Amino acid sequence: MKTADIAPFFATLAAANPQPASELEYTSVFELLAAVLLSAQATDVSVNKATRRLFPIANTPQALLALGEERLAEQIKTIGLYRSKAKHLIQTCRILIEQHGGQVPRSRAALEALPGVGRKTANVVLNVAFGEPTMAVDTHIFRVGNRTGLAPGKTPLAVELQLEKRVPAPYRRDAHHWLILHGRYVCTARSPKCGACQVRAWCDMGRKLPAA
Repeated sequence: MKTADIAPFFATLAAANPQPASELEYTSVFELLAAVLLSAQATDVSVNKATRRLFPIANTPQALLALGEERLAEQIKTIGLYRSKAKHLIQTCRILIEQHGGQVPRSRAALEALPGVGRKTANVVLNVAFGEPTMAVDTHIFRVGNRTGLAPGKTPLAVELQLEKRVPAPYRRDAHHWLILHGRYVCTARSPKCGACQVRAWCDMGRKLPAA
């Protein structure tokens, strides 16, 4: 994707969805952190189903610690890797209480020090909860970044660094939402909906296809 194409690419996505948001359900920063931690290798739909059961029972670090790892695992057992996620979430709750006064920290280093929290999870929390212009590269963004030519790279970190360089400042805060949603519903892994794509004119792959 040419540099001149990037601004109209994002302007089009922004016009179609001026206030994009995460599809995970949460009502607090801690609920967001817990949901994102649970979402690794799982869909937002499956996580929301589990947290609708979990959060009414326990939605703070203190309440989850009181619930305990076994009962937590029972609440989230419909999610993949639920046992390791339950262990990590309990460990995270203990660290939040002991080191951060029960609050979710705002620094990347402190977030990535939490069990089960990697760079992508930290980026989601920093962006969604605290409004920082971070790029949380999941499978959707990795695919869209490479397929469109917006941010080609062989690893998620390479794509993230390219996005940080190439996304214009006015679009950085919401860019990862637009790209995730575009990859989830339009630029899908199998049978991408190029004929219905609003940003096809600026996409490297879209330009190679026959005119609709």
